[in-house]
Amino acid sequence: MTPSLQFGTADPGVLYQLRPAVFGLVVDDGRLACVRVTRDIPYLDLPGGAVDGDESEEQALVREFIEETGMTVRPLDRVAEAGQFFRRSDDAPVNNLAGFWLCERLSIAPDRKVEADHELVWLDPLTALAGLRHDAHAWAVATWLRHPSSATIRNTPVPRPLF
Repeated sequence: MTPSLQFGTADPGVLYQLRPAVFGLVVDDGRLACVRVTRDIPYLDLPGGAVDGDESEEQALVREFIEETGMTVRPLDRVAEAGQFFRRSDDAPVNNLAGFWLCERLSIAPDRKVEADHELVWLDPLTALAGLRHDAHAWAVATWLRHPSSATIRNTPVPRPLF
């Protein structure tokens, strides 16, 4: 599978593992759910990750949100798709082939979170847009902000740029 839009630069002569992935956008009180990952160099991502085995994107998204944030979500609408070349923390070359979903937050139970190096943070969408590690994530947030269904989620206004 080759995405129609590809971010990052592949190193010449390096074989990148194709990795189906999924990431979610959840808004509460005008703020976007992100994860701050504290490893050697901390970074900011959208919640989500690899689609395992025979999982659907929706199933993987629900699992990943619980693992990373303790949040239970309901995927609503697939709003974007893109690839992202990058190197994992173990330096393995990967090309995430990701779907990006608008999700509804159902509940949060911090004791269900299993990834100790992931912290749920709520950011203004434009702050998240500027700080996300991967260009594909930032592009998905920008695409979502321009998508007609992003105007409200559960009647919570999403801030819009004034330009």
